[in-house]
Amino acid sequence: MRTFVHGGAAWGVACPRRPSRVAGVSMAGFRVRDLDALRMVPHPAVTLLLEFGAGSPVLDCAAGRQQRGSIVAGPGLGSGGAVRAWGENVECVQVRLSPVITRAVLGASPALLDGAVVPLGDLWGREASRIREQLGDVSSWQGRFALTDALLARRHEAGPPVDPEVAWAWHRIVVSRGLARVDGLAAEVGWSRKRLWSRFRSQLGLPPKRAVKLVRFDHAAHRLVAGEAAAQIAADAGYADQSHLHRDVMAFTGATPATVADEPFLAVDYMAWPSRGTPAKPHVSGDLRLGRRPEVRRLPL
Repeated sequence: MRTFVHGGAAWGVACPRRPSRVAGVSMAGFRVRDLDALRMVPHPAVTLLLEFGAGSPVLDCAAGRQQRGSIVAGPGLGSGGAVRAWGENVECVQVRLSPVITRAVLGASPALLDGAVVPLGDLWGREASRIREQLGDVSSWQGRFALTDALLARRHEAGPPVDPEVAWAWHRIVVSRGLARVDGLAAEVGWSRKRLWSRFRSQLGLPPKRAVKLVRFDHAAHRLVAGEAAAQIAADAGYADQSHLHRDVMAFTGATPATVADEPFLAVDYMAWPSRGTPAKPHVSGDLRLGRRPEVRRLPL
């Protein structure tokens, strides 16, 4: 376990030695003695927080609501800066699920989350309590990652997949870092706009336009943390100008770009999820054609 120090706070951070057997799953382990009002920054994934041990994380959500213990949060959790995390002696495995596999792993449509926080027990029932006990019984982080991965793989295998057209549209949005033209996605998969929008929203939990904005923001926010100039990020990331970037960051976080650049929630990513690498300018051609489109299975209406 490595130590991430930010200001006066120190977090223990553990990473799996092996990638997950399920594409679209990434994990990290955290141990924080005193977690003090951490701003949750929106992320384009479903967050699964599996807590164990003596402490318990607390999420302060909108309208004064609180969630304790293991939770599931939809893409975009924390929009507007409305969610803060705190707690003492927190130990947890944090899982990021691609929206493409979320329906299978959770056993419910991610549309039910819609950026909200739901107790894991509401979706998994007694299995949520069992995994908490099992994680507490394992003595090593690698053992906890292996246990979690086995559970996720089993649930993923048994759950329903999303339509391949929907998966392809999400892939286009992600690989373009939010620069894909929303209106062109339906044409690329051979569907009507109405059909793709409906399936995308019901199966991934957010509409395509929101997905594009969230992926673009996530890329820009991590470049801010890396110390890049806001003007250059705005130019590279598809914003009209620096003011457009400023408004987008404020809408997602409730904070200015300068404040977001120092957010520990983002700064820890390069230790907890080293596969992110160092932010770099996207290599995308002018018409955003990112290689050949794979064959997409045509589904009946």
